[in-house]
Amino acid sequence: MKDTLTFDQLPEAVTKMQEKLDNIEQLLISRQEQSPEQEELMPITKAAEFLDLAVPTVYSKVCRKEIPVNKRGKRLYFYRSELTEWIKSGRKKTADEIREDALQHLTTGSKKSKSF
Repeated sequence: MKDTLTFDQLPEAVTKMQEKLDNIEQLLISRQEQSPEQEELMPITKAAEFLDLAVPTVYSKVCRKEIPVNKRGKRLYFYRSELTEWIKSGRKKTADEIREDALQHLTTGSKKSKSF
């Protein structure tokens, strides 16, 4: 654990902290600028590798329209970001999340008046 700062050391400590925050901000900005790789267009072999699936499995998912795909001629292309979103869309809720959704639905659910 670091030593406790004295009142006289505070200005220097704040200056160092500001420098570190500036460095972190610059790193985040540069990383964000490099982020177009998320829009990387991949052929089916790279997509299969990214998804950790066999190429024939990817072909069958394309055939069944289960996976987002772009077709140009006979070639299939996949955007990394679309595949990532497709993976995220298959997320299963935990038991706690299901329980909380049920409680929320019961407490704030719409209570429609029944007309006879």
